[in-house]
Amino acid sequence: MATVSIIMGSTSDFPIMEDAVKFLNEIGIDCDYCALSAHRTPELVMEFAKNARQKGTKVIIAGAGGAAHLPGVVAAFTAIPVIGVPIKSSNSIDGWDSILSILQMPSGIPVATVALNNARNAAILAAEMIATGDNQLYSRLMDFKESLKKKVMDANNQLQGK
Repeated sequence: MATVSIIMGSTSDFPIMEDAVKFLNEIGIDCDYCALSAHRTPELVMEFAKNARQKGTKVIIAGAGGAAHLPGVVAAFTAIPVIGVPIKSSNSIDGWDSILSILQMPSGIPVATVALNNARNAAILAAEMIATGDNQLYSRLMDFKESLKKKVMDANNQLQGK
């Protein structure tokens, strides 16, 4: 039972999607991941989406390249929040095909969309969604955000010679 399920259209997407796994592990959220294709294994995608809630999943992160229908197909079969990660694939049109396929969902089937190849932001957003009901996780996320601020301030001080 994983709180966040990560699904990708192909195992070749894992180097991008691994950033989500790493962040979720760092912040203390359990996750699982698999590769299923919206076009080559549509029945398995449907089964995954329909059974996710019963398995304890609270958020699904779905990454796909090219036509990138995976996040939308998953969202069509569940009311669990789906975050789409557009991936620039080998046959991609500079990633725009993936971005627009995930971004332009029809009314009633929302998919949150992050930047091209940015699975880490998908994991952060998933954690923020879950943290709405978890004060300890919220605190860890605020510590994370404070660390981002510190990195910028440290870099600026270094730039200024301080």
